[in-house]
Amino acid sequence: MASDMTGVHDLESAKTSQPPVRPTNFLVKVRDNLTFHAKWAEINGAMGDLGTYIPIILALSLARDLDLGTTLIFTGIYNIVTGLLYGVPMPVQPMKSIAAVAISNKSFGVPEIMAAGIITSGVALVLGVTGLMELAYWLIPLSVVRGIQLAQGLNFAMTAVKYIRKEQDLGKGKSTGQRPWTGLDGLILAIVACCFIVLVNGAGKEIQRQNQHERNEQQSEDETHNEANLNPTVRRSKKFLEKLADAIPSAVIVFLLGLILAVIRKPSAVKELRAGPETIRIVHISRHAWRDGFIKGAIPQLPLTLLNSVIAVCKLSKDLFPEKQVRATSVSVTVGLMNLIGCWFGAMPCCHGAGGLAGQYKFGGRSGGCVAALGALKLVLGLVLGGSMLRVLVEFPVGLLGVLLLFAGVELAMAARDMSTKQEAFVMLVVTSVSLVGSSAALGFLCGMVAHGLIELRKFVLK
Repeated sequence: MASDMTGVHDLESAKTSQPPVRPTNFLVKVRDNLTFHAKWAEINGAMGDLGTYIPIILALSLARDLDLGTTLIFTGIYNIVTGLLYGVPMPVQPMKSIAAVAISNKSFGVPEIMAAGIITSGVALVLGVTGLMELAYWLIPLSVVRGIQLAQGLNFAMTAVKYIRKEQDLGKGKSTGQRPWTGLDGLILAIVACCFIVLVNGAGKEIQRQNQHERNEQQSEDETHNEANLNPTVRRSKKFLEKLADAIPSAVIVFLLGLILAVIRKPSAVKELRAGPETIRIVHISRHAWRDGFIKGAIPQLPLTLLNSVIAVCKLSKDLFPEKQVRATSVSVTVGLMNLIGCWFGAMPCCHGAGGLAGQYKFGGRSGGCVAALGALKLVLGLVLGGSMLRVLVEFPVGLLGVLLLFAGVELAMAARDMSTKQEAFVMLVVTSVSLVGSSAALGFLCGMVAHGLIELRKFVLK
């Protein structure tokens, strides 16, 4: 009897010692992924890739009648889903190579754009599902990936300087002349915006890598020692200014300034806004459109998508957020799925991008809530105003878009500074040089892999 009572007592104790029922792991992950680390910093970070997104979307809407409302709705959904899944500011950007072909080729219309996006995404999906993308992620040397990142970052930065220095016809993808110094889209405005961002954000937060740990500890000790020697009043003032700088959403201010100036430049654009979304229709893709989409769009886009939008994004995400697991398989699958759905309805083919991730990190993005907030804004604008938003955005000062793009490009290029050996730097610069001069990430990748292989062969022979 005593034994039975003891068993009952042990059972009751076990019940009371069990942890309380918690939400499922999925719900906990969703909550953690969407939680802002700092409200203004996250909102500021959401603006980090608009310097790439807005010019491309505007150019295609003006030149090829891309449905802006549909694109806003679908890319907004993509942003929300990727923020929920990854918990990092994973960007959603237009497929740049396809966009470049469409802008420069009048016969490459919406059906061809969608066909190119579907084919590219289909390949990415297959590589992700089969695990081949994960294999490529581990086999490709870091020096080759850094070369691609450096090339893409410099390409963004050079495009940004062109936006700042010269007036642009986005519909034709051409510069039309020197930008005037004064005016609502003048050179002085862009320079002031650049200086403002540098004063607020500086060079950005340091990326914490393992090989930098000791150096960062020493730097922290030196800074602590220097602060201890400061006058208390000076020390308090310094801390106040640091907190103030962290609290100022520089990118948000620049973007809102651009919207205000857009309305001032053309007040009638506000009256042209129309409530309600556009009618979403399925795009008819002919056999000819499939062929042109594959040859002219998908073939040049595939290397950029696989290398920069999947592998480089995962490498950069590991640098910036080592505690998060962003796998090449998952990223490849999301790139595939989102376009295999949206492209049939006329939404611009999109992918992730190392440049967008770098830009959002530069301006303070640290969580999935950053891109989810941007996605919610896109979704609301697409549902409430639809394509009529084009009437306002077309007046947005291009010089200010160039400013945002410049800092995103520089931040991405700086990821390449961890090449510590001469061999790594050599391979990286080969990839960068060929990619920039040949305008082909695929050619740069191929040359980098050959250079890396030859150096390793030489080391093996000389052992």
